[in-house]
Amino acid sequence: MHDVAFFERSVLPAEQPRVFLVHEKREVRSQFAAFVPKALAEARMRLDERVERLTERRGIERDVACASRKTAEGTVKEHPHMSTTKSPRDFRHPAHHSEYDAGVADPLAERSVVLDALRRAADAAERYVADIDADRARRPGANDAALSLTSRLPEDGDGALAAIDELVRASDGALRASGPRFFHWVIGGDTPAALAADWLTSAWDQNAAAWDSTPIGSRCEELAIDWLKELFGLPASWGGVLVTGATMANFTALAAARTWWARRHGIDVDDRGFADLPAVPVLSSGYIHPSATKALAMLGIGRGTVRRFARDDVGRVDLAALEGALRELGGAPAIIVGNAGEVNAGDFDPIDALADLADRYDAWLHIDGAFGLFARATPRAAHLAKGVERASSAIADGHKWLNVPYDSGFAFVRDASLLAGAFAIGGAYLPKPGEHPMFGAMGPEASRRAPDLERLADVPLNIVCFRYRPKNARAEDLDALNLRVGAELLADGRVYVGTTRYRGALAFRPAIVNWRTTEADVDLIVDVVRELGARLGAMAAV
Repeated sequence: MHDVAFFERSVLPAEQPRVFLVHEKREVRSQFAAFVPKALAEARMRLDERVERLTERRGIERDVACASRKTAEGTVKEHPHMSTTKSPRDFRHPAHHSEYDAGVADPLAERSVVLDALRRAADAAERYVADIDADRARRPGANDAALSLTSRLPEDGDGALAAIDELVRASDGALRASGPRFFHWVIGGDTPAALAADWLTSAWDQNAAAWDSTPIGSRCEELAIDWLKELFGLPASWGGVLVTGATMANFTALAAARTWWARRHGIDVDDRGFADLPAVPVLSSGYIHPSATKALAMLGIGRGTVRRFARDDVGRVDLAALEGALRELGGAPAIIVGNAGEVNAGDFDPIDALADLADRYDAWLHIDGAFGLFARATPRAAHLAKGVERASSAIADGHKWLNVPYDSGFAFVRDASLLAGAFAIGGAYLPKPGEHPMFGAMGPEASRRAPDLERLADVPLNIVCFRYRPKNARAEDLDALNLRVGAELLADGRVYVGTTRYRGALAFRPAIVNWRTTEADVDLIVDVVRELGARLGAMAAV
C-alpha cells in the first residue's frame, strides 16, 4: 500500500496548500477518479468562504459567485504524481480568475510570466553593469528614487511584472557599490562568475542545510570550505561553515569558544545556559571590531565584558598588560580576540605573539580577519597574519576581497565538534548527519601620497587613512574642513569614501578591494577630494 498526495492550491496566496491523501488499497484509478471531484468541491467551498470574508472587509462589490464556480475549470494537465498509478489520468488545475486577481496577484496564475520577469530583471541588470565602470558611485536623486517606492501596503496587487518595473524605475536609489569607485566600508564588487552563480542560486532556491535537502548546495559548501582553508593556509583538519558575513561568522566562532570555555568549568552552557558560571573573560586590543562585540552580546557574554589592552591612542595591543590579565586569572579559561585588519588603517595585531599567550595560559584565540585574513593569500602580505594557523578559530568575509555578492562570510574552527554545541538541531522530519557535513547544524544560518593630502598611518594592506590638509591650514580647523569635504564627497557621488576618526583626527579611509578598480579610479579619489576641499576652503575664507 502506498500514498498518493494531491496538492490543491487556492488562488489566494495567503492560503496554505491543502493536502489530500488517498490510501490506495485495491483500485487506485477508481479511488483517484472519485477523489478529485470531492477535493475540488472542498477547494471551491473554502474559496467561497475566503473571498466572502475579504469582500466584507474591504467593502468591495464583486461577483465572486461566478469566480468560485469556475475553480474547477482550467487547462487539462497530467497530474504530477500520476506516475504512481497504473495509467495516466487527467487532472484539472483551478482556472485563472481575472475578477479576483484585480484584488490580489496570484503567483499560480503568473507562471506564464516567469520568463518575462527574468528577462526584465536581466535587461535592467545589463544596463546597470554596462555603465558601472564610468558611473557615479551615488547618482543624483538617489534618496528621491528610493522614496518613490510605495510607502504603504497596497490594497490591490499589481503582479510580478509591475513590481519588477517599479523596482527598476527606482534603481537610481541603489548605490553603485559594485563599481570601481566605491571605497566605503570595504565592499567588493561581484565578478561575472559570482554574479551569474548568484542568479542561479535564487532560481534553484535550495535549502543548504544538509545533503538531503540539496546535494549540490552541500557539495559546493564542502568545496568552498576546503578551498578557503587551502587559500588561507589553515590546517585541513579544521571545520568550517559558510554564513552571511563577518558578524555571523564571529557569532559562530565565538559560540564555539563559549562552549569550550564553559566545558572547562564543567558546564554544558548550550544545554543549561550560564547558570552557576562566572563572567566570561574576553581580552583584546583596541582594534576589536563592533561586529565581534555585537556577537558577544548576542551570545549572552556581553559587550561590556571585553577588556581592551591598548598601548597608544590608535589601539595597538599592550601585550605585557594582556599577559598580566591572563596571569591574574590563575589558570581559569579565557577568550582572546585578535584582529587581522583594523578598519581605519588596516593594521594587524601581532597574531603570533597572541598565539604564544594563548598556548601559555590555555586560552581560546579567535582571529577576526573579516578582510585581513586574505593577506595570507599572497607572499607579499602573508607576514601580517602570521600565526592564524595556531588559533582556535578564525573568520573572514567573502563580499570583500573575493568580490562575491552579499551576503557571504565564513567561520573556521579548529575543533569542529564544538559547533554542534550551540547549533545542533534535530527533529523527526529533519535530515540526520551522515557521510557529508550537515552545515545547518554548524552555524546560525594602490594609492599614492599627494602634497595636500596627509597620510595618517602606514598602509599594510588595502586601506589608506588620510586627510585633506591644504597649505597654511590651521590644525584646529582641519576636522571641520574634512567633515564638510566628507559630506560633499558622498553627495557628489563620483567616488564613495567614508570618514572615520584616527588618533583623534577626522580622516578618510578608502578600502580598495573591488576587482574592477583601476589606478585611474584611485586617482579620482585624490582629484575629487582636492576639488571639493579647494572649493569649501575658498568658501570658508570668504
